[in-house]
Amino acid sequence: MASSLFCSALRSGIPKHYLRKTFRTSFNLEKICIHTSAFLNVKGQKINMPSLSPTMTEGNIVKWLKKEGDPIAPGDVLCEIQTDKAVMAFETEEEGILAKILVPEDAKEIKVGSLIALMVAEGEDWKSVEIPTTEGSVAPVSNAVEETTESEPSGGKTPGLAINMPSLSPTMSEGTIIKWHKKPGDKVAPGDVLCDIQTDKAVMSFETEEEGILAKILLGDDSKDVKVGELIALMVAEGEDWNDVQVPGQKKAKSPKVDIQKPKVISQTTSEESVVRHSYDGYSPAVRSLLELYAVDGTKVEGTGKQGKLLKGDVLKYVTKNNLSIQPPKEVPLPGESSPPKLHSPVTQTSVSRPAKGSDFIDIPLTGMRLTIAKRLTESKTTIPHAYATVESNIDSLLGLRKQLKLGGINVSVNDFIIKAVAIALKKCPLVNCLYIKDQVVLQQTSDISVAVATDSGLITPIVTNADGKELDEISAEIKELAGRARIGKLQLHEFQGGSFTISNLGMFDISEFSAIINPPQCGILAIGSGRPIIALNGKPQTFMTATLSYDSRAISESAASDFLETLQGLLQTPASLLLTPSANKKRVSN
Repeated sequence: MASSLFCSALRSGIPKHYLRKTFRTSFNLEKICIHTSAFLNVKGQKINMPSLSPTMTEGNIVKWLKKEGDPIAPGDVLCEIQTDKAVMAFETEEEGILAKILVPEDAKEIKVGSLIALMVAEGEDWKSVEIPTTEGSVAPVSNAVEETTESEPSGGKTPGLAINMPSLSPTMSEGTIIKWHKKPGDKVAPGDVLCDIQTDKAVMSFETEEEGILAKILLGDDSKDVKVGELIALMVAEGEDWNDVQVPGQKKAKSPKVDIQKPKVISQTTSEESVVRHSYDGYSPAVRSLLELYAVDGTKVEGTGKQGKLLKGDVLKYVTKNNLSIQPPKEVPLPGESSPPKLHSPVTQTSVSRPAKGSDFIDIPLTGMRLTIAKRLTESKTTIPHAYATVESNIDSLLGLRKQLKLGGINVSVNDFIIKAVAIALKKCPLVNCLYIKDQVVLQQTSDISVAVATDSGLITPIVTNADGKELDEISAEIKELAGRARIGKLQLHEFQGGSFTISNLGMFDISEFSAIINPPQCGILAIGSGRPIIALNGKPQTFMTATLSYDSRAISESAASDFLETLQGLLQTPASLLLTPSANKKRVSN
């Protein structure tokens, strides 16, 4: 009877794993005790790793500011996330209760769109939230992996650069392609709108960050439910045959097999097998360049693109994780001089360089932020025709005025004077206050000054907006507050992205003069040196400060650069004018 009761329970739809325990009556009748909460599981709403900057592909969870069971409302900060830029606050846009945290603090390299937590609506039992088993949670690594077969690539022979479905909102996991604004064969540049995408919030424009030619659209207009990271198009570098682009093959799952993990071995043999394994054919130009630069075998790097395609970010992540450095070209032995390969004792190299006993150096891996800075500055220096102009200004009057203000209780720095002077000079010389976008010069209507601030993670540029219209003490208070939050990674995206002109001041480090690299799409950056005494012709010492302007010669002429520096010099040498704002000037005229 007990067995029949058990079978009837199973036929009624009760799964075996919900039968928690049994007990016997005095008649030896086995009865079933069912855990009631098994039938009350609440389906949670997913909270995914957001995209907190346009270039963010993954992030580290620094700290959770909400705990399980806490009510949350739109605008509440759930956690702090380290992006490729800074530590930023992740604010929720939903209302409910935080039910389950799936990714703990200090979790690193969490890809955008990955499940990190679950929430439920108010009134629901958050303790009974249903936890997905297919994604989001960190499961033990299994030795059994799914074997896949990849179909042969179709199309031509030119390797293409993958364009994947972007994450255009913090909660976006998939989207619908509404309309393509570019067609195959069109030239694309950073900032161009490729297509309109319907996210979970609104229809948004997808702007490319790459330069090249759109070669093939794989998912056309009205393509629905396209997951973030899925391949939607291909592009090639300028000069390559876009009609001959190679379309990656599709992967199909087969039966699982045991994954035999092989040690990461860098063979120093020159056999034919080694040459084939390190071939860089079939990758996009950017990926191929990185693989060659760091002498990385592409088959050892896990690809996150569609069908496992290798992306630039995958290679950079591998380089950072393994602390690799740029490799010099290998010497190719002359015919007949190559030694036979050592089959039984391969030379291995560890992925992370560790100092040998007694060595006096330590390898420090670069953060994602520093890698991004390095990449962008390299692009700027190699693609923008930098020109330079230098001016020296007598700042004795400025130092005297600053001293008088300090006696009156107004404590401002020399840098505050410089910010105000640059902002006014940009208003008087509008041809320098510009951006270079899509082969066009875009004049800016406001003087939004980016100020370089050094942090432990790297250099960041908080922005003083409309600086020409602010008092010196306003600028001083604002830049102190922005710089303070920048150093602890608390800046919001709009507070450090944008700006029309940048100032980099190394005067406090007693650097007499230097030149800086332009921060695109801006067209100018001013490098400020320290004040230094110079003996004048009358025998008296005077304090001079050097300012070097780096400018984009495509957008700014030598004449415009000279006018700007001359105007700036005049403002710094007669600093009383910096005490007046435009509104104060108007009041003075009316009086």
